[in-house]
Amino acid sequence: MSHIQTQTEWEEEMSAKILNFVRRELYLEFRYMEMALSAFSYKKIDGLLTFATDGRYLYYSTEPVFRLFEKNTPFLDRTYLHVVFHCIFKHLWIRGSRDQRLWDLACDIAVEYTIDSLHAECTKRILSYIRQQTYELLREEGAVSAAMVCRLLKKQKAEQITVLEQEFYTDDHRFWPKEEEMQSPLVTEAKQNWDKTARSVTLEKNRRGDDPKEGEEVLNAQIRAGKSRRSYRDFLQKFAILQEEVHLDLDEFDLGFYTYGLKLYGNLPLIEPLESREVHKIKEFVIVIDTSDSTSGALVTGFLEETFSILKQKHNFFEKCHIRILQCDDKVQMDTKIESRKDLTHLLQEFSFVGGGGTDFRPAFSYIEELRRHGEFKNLGGLLYFTDGKGIYPEKKPDFKTAFLFLEDYDETAIPPWAMRLRLEPEEFES
Repeated sequence: MSHIQTQTEWEEEMSAKILNFVRRELYLEFRYMEMALSAFSYKKIDGLLTFATDGRYLYYSTEPVFRLFEKNTPFLDRTYLHVVFHCIFKHLWIRGSRDQRLWDLACDIAVEYTIDSLHAECTKRILSYIRQQTYELLREEGAVSAAMVCRLLKKQKAEQITVLEQEFYTDDHRFWPKEEEMQSPLVTEAKQNWDKTARSVTLEKNRRGDDPKEGEEVLNAQIRAGKSRRSYRDFLQKFAILQEEVHLDLDEFDLGFYTYGLKLYGNLPLIEPLESREVHKIKEFVIVIDTSDSTSGALVTGFLEETFSILKQKHNFFEKCHIRILQCDDKVQMDTKIESRKDLTHLLQEFSFVGGGGTDFRPAFSYIEELRRHGEFKNLGGLLYFTDGKGIYPEKKPDFKTAFLFLEDYDETAIPPWAMRLRLEPEEFES
C-alpha cells in the first residue's frame, strides 16, 4: 500500500519549496553569495515566530513561512539573508563577555544596516524614522561592526534600548551557542565552515571583478570586522608546535582489552596504555607589549588577561614551556620569563606598565636575537607584538613567525610584507 502524505509532511515539503524559492531569489541578486545562501539545512520547530539558527540549521515554523510568503515575501527574503549575515559576520561565536541583550541588539542593527545599505530589490523596505536616525549615528561614529555598535548602545538609556529592540528585531537568537559550548566539536565545526564561507564570499566578489554596488563597502567592512576572541584564539594556534607530550593517550587506549587481561591473567593486561602522543601546543614564543605613550595600560592588561586565559587551558599549553613577556617603547624596558601556568597567574597579579616613550619595534627584535644567540630559545615559535602600529619596523625578515596585533586601523603600506597582522577590537579585552 502506497504511503498517504500527512498534513505535517505536506507542510514541511511546501515550506522547503518556499525556502528554496527565497534562496534562489536572493541568489539572483547576490550571485557571489551562492555558497553562503546554500549553507543551511532546514529544520522545523513548532512555535517559532521567525527564523533561527545555530550555524548549522535554519530553524523555522510552517505557519509564519506560509503567512509571510503570501503577504510579505520581501520580509521573508530579508529574514533569510539576515540570518545568513549573522553567520558570515561570526556574530554567533564572538560575543565574549559582552552583555547578552546589548550584543543581540547590536548584531541585529549591524545586519539590518548592511541589508538596507545594499538596496537590493528583493529585500527593499521603507526606512522608518528610527532607522534613519540610527544609521546616521553609525555613519557619524564610523561604527560598522557589531562590537562597535555594542559600544554605542552602552551609552543609551534603557527606554531607548527597548525602542531599538522593537524596531530591529528580525530573527530568534535562542540557538546561538552559549559560552560554555564554544569548545564543543559541533560548534567548532560550524564556525570553521562559516569562516570558509565568509572567505568564499570575498573571493567570489573579487573574482567576478564587477564594479562594487551601492552599500557593498559596508558588507566588506562587516566581513573584515569578523575578528574576535574566537579568531584571536585561532590565531594563537599559528604559534603552536608539534611535540610529544607524556601522558595517557586515551584516544589510543582500549580499556576493555586492558581490564580483560587483568581479569584473565591476574596482573597482565592485553594492551599497555601508550605513554605519549604528538600534539600541537604552544611551547616557546615571545609577547612584546608596546608601552609607548600612545598605548593604554588598561588595554594592555586586558590583552594579557585574554591571552593568558587562552594559554592556561591545558589543550593549548605544554606543561614545560618558555614564554617571554617584553615591555618595549623605544627600548626594551622589562623582560619577564614564563615557564608554567603558575607563572602566568603570578605575572597578572603583579603586572605593572613600564615605559611611556616613543615607539620603535627594532630593539625588541635585536633583544630576541641576542637571547637566541645565548641559547635561551631552542625552538622559538614566534613573536606577538601588541601595538597601536605607530612605530619604526625592522627592515630584515626574522627567521621566526612574527605577528603585529593592532588596536585600531593601521597603515598597510608601513607593515613589512613578511609580518602577519590582526586587527583587534578594544571591546575584546574589556572585563
